[in-house]
Amino acid sequence: MTTSTVILPGDLRLLARSGAFNGATAGVARGFVQANLMIVPRSAAFDFLLFCQRNPRPCPLVEVLEAGQVTPLCAPDADLRSDLPGYRVYRHGELAGEVGDISALWQDDFVSFLIGCSFSFEGALIDAGIPLRHVEQQRNVAMYITTIPCQPAGQFSGNMVVSMRPVRSCHVARAVEISARFPQVHGAPVHVGHPEAIGINDLMCPDFGDSVQVADDEVPVFWACGVTPQVIACQSRTAFCITHAPGKMFVTDIINR
Repeated sequence: MTTSTVILPGDLRLLARSGAFNGATAGVARGFVQANLMIVPRSAAFDFLLFCQRNPRPCPLVEVLEAGQVTPLCAPDADLRSDLPGYRVYRHGELAGEVGDISALWQDDFVSFLIGCSFSFEGALIDAGIPLRHVEQQRNVAMYITTIPCQPAGQFSGNMVVSMRPVRSCHVARAVEISARFPQVHGAPVHVGHPEAIGINDLMCPDFGDSVQVADDEVPVFWACGVTPQVIACQSRTAFCITHAPGKMFVTDIINR
């Protein structure tokens, strides 16, 4: 499958469920809201809900499921245990493994959070004549841990993760304007240019995803990223959580408007 493939969200989820699709979802199922996933035991769910409410830029909530539920309202035929291209399991703040299905790990007290993803508005940028190099090259977006602190909540604290897209200088204002229309999937950038100002020393060495070149006539533009909860879980030494693998999102049936 290429990023130009026309595919509906339900079909993509079935491909992920079967293992036939396990790649990054940037540029796939354009026009539909994509979501990051964070699953925690019920004992940690209130603290994480409060964390999301206090940090809406990196953690804009699309949906919160009740404990034990695996089918979200935003995709009524889906199963969160199998319908993502990849998952990560964290124990005591350490990455314990990456798997393609979490059914064997599932417990009835798990609470699932779906968090908006900036992949959702990439189609609007491309339609406006703003090219995105990672989509063109069929690569994952570059993501970086920053020195921007999140507002702590209960057991959760730490720094924001951002995604970076090179944008031509003449297009930056338009990219800000377009992405600001989509606050449910991170909205406008949190930083433009000068990566060292937010703790990024080398753009070619992302903490997650794939590096892309920034041309001489381009500026690195940084959006808040839904991988933030994974870093927060590590920095907070969270006892247990399951997340999406970075760049491998849950694609909902919600049309991005």
